[in-house]
Amino acid sequence: MTKRKIVVALGGNAILSKDASSEAQQAALRTTAKYLVKFVEQGDDLIISHGNGPQVGNLLLQQAAGSTEKNPAMPLDTAVAMTQGSIGYWMQNALDEELAAAGITKDVATVVTQVEVDPKDGAFTSPTKPIGPFYNQAEAEKLQKDHPEYTYVEDAGRGYRRVVPSPKPIGVNEYRVVDTLVGAGVIPISVGGGGVPVVREGNRLVGREAVIDKDFASEKLAELVHADLLIILTAVDNIYVNFNKPDQKKLEHVSIQELEDYEKDNQFAKGSMLPKVQAAVDFVKNSSHGQAVVTSLENIGEFLENGQGTIISK
Repeated sequence: MTKRKIVVALGGNAILSKDASSEAQQAALRTTAKYLVKFVEQGDDLIISHGNGPQVGNLLLQQAAGSTEKNPAMPLDTAVAMTQGSIGYWMQNALDEELAAAGITKDVATVVTQVEVDPKDGAFTSPTKPIGPFYNQAEAEKLQKDHPEYTYVEDAGRGYRRVVPSPKPIGVNEYRVVDTLVGAGVIPISVGGGGVPVVREGNRLVGREAVIDKDFASEKLAELVHADLLIILTAVDNIYVNFNKPDQKKLEHVSIQELEDYEKDNQFAKGSMLPKVQAAVDFVKNSSHGQAVVTSLENIGEFLENGQGTIISK
């Protein structure tokens, strides 16, 4: 099989489900690493990205609870960088352990990544990106009173969450670093949590209070490093149309035109599958030869062996 450069995007909820302890998240990543090493075993170059919605939300709550005049809470862009470091640290250890178990000598490195956004992006006046835990309606109403500057919305029937601006990425500042690491045989962990959102002011990059969708950031990185494949991992093995209905249909090999038609038909939920579909379509459109795959972590073996999953091509 030809060696491929692959960007794999993990969701933050794949790292943290109900137990927010560091032990539980590290255990989840050790399981994740067992699947990711399969790519390395077959000779692929791997770049890993990940979400951080639950983690950065919990960090903000911890900081707010302990904030004082002399020790104030950090802004959201800095909290994103902090979770890039902590999740990267856990993931490096998990991958190091699993690579050693497989007899593979390979280094893993986390890149604290700044992702450039447009300061005029409309997202800054219309927050939509959920972060942190779910709340019931009563809890959300109390939090709204305590923090009138925050916005809470109902999220996909699962409860209420805080939402923040989610501007589209226009560049990845450290993409050359990531590509250099891949060329040196290192597995980089990059654009964690969608990257630290920054805007360019002359020669400076200035952080903004926002969270970039990790699927769009992963797409932009995959585009810039000329990846062969963008794999977006989610809770299901395939993209479906008419999801959870009697005439539900699994998509296996699909063109970008077909996906765009389904999108116009409102087939994909805004808070879950839609950004994954849009990021996959963007990558295939903007890549000269690349494909995108949407599947689950648990289905990686079937994808590698039998091509199972939703595969998107021109």
